Amino acid sequence: MKVTKLGNIYQLTLWSNIFPVNCYIYEEQHGLTLIDAGMPASYKGIVKTIEEIGKPLTTIVLTHAHGDHVGSLDRLKESFPEAIVAISARDSRLLKGDKTLDHDEPNTPIKGGVPKGLKTTPDLLLKEGDVIGTLKVVETPGHTPGSISLLDSTSRAMIVGDAFQTRGKVAVCGQIVLSFPFPTFGTWNKELSLQSARKIKELNPSLLAVGHGNMIQNPVDEMTKAIKIAEMNLLKG
Repeated sequence: MKVTKLGNIYQLTLWSNIFPVNCYIYEEQHGLTLIDAGMPASYKGIVKTIEEIGKPLTTIVLTHAHGDHVGSLDRLKESFPEAIVAISARDSRLLKGDKTLDHDEPNTPIKGGVPKGLKTTPDLLLKEGDVIGTLKVVETPGHTPGSISLLDSTSRAMIVGDAFQTRGKVAVCGQIVLSFPFPTFGTWNKELSLQSARKIKELNPSLLAVGHGNMIQNPVDEMTKAIKIAEMNLLKG
């Protein structure tokens, strides 16, 4: 597993040269927050990095409930039973394999691999504005109905799950990137994805950390270009 550190954020990347799957460790003064749980094969690298940092894992936050973001969740919860598991209230249903839609949601099918047989149930259901340490929850639906991002209120770094991708190029989720199209295949609703991308950009993040691809510092210009492309593509239908 490749580990990249920027400030107090550690990016842990599985299969970096083939199919990069990222999760993140956010270091606070007295503990660590793991953001996403990667694939089952991510487990050893996550534990190794936690041990090397030498602080307790206090929280596991899931940006959404797709299989490549929750793959090692059960093993991690067994290894760190005191860690609080948190996910949005909406995507907690996906975590149980429930793909039904609410009556006020766009009637497009929820895509992507949803876990089956997970033992772990969330301890905390998140909503817009909730705070975990110095991280603030921002609701960014589109890839899934309950996708969230996390904004560092100090540095303004932002971990956005699959709301954007940077592998291949910077793109709003749901927009095809020929060299790495897989996030597109798992995106639920392109219109809501675009709205969430605009919301993220308006928060003026200093760092964009995504589920697939490298972290980008000072990302607003590249995000703006990606949003314009998504707008044009949606107009074309």
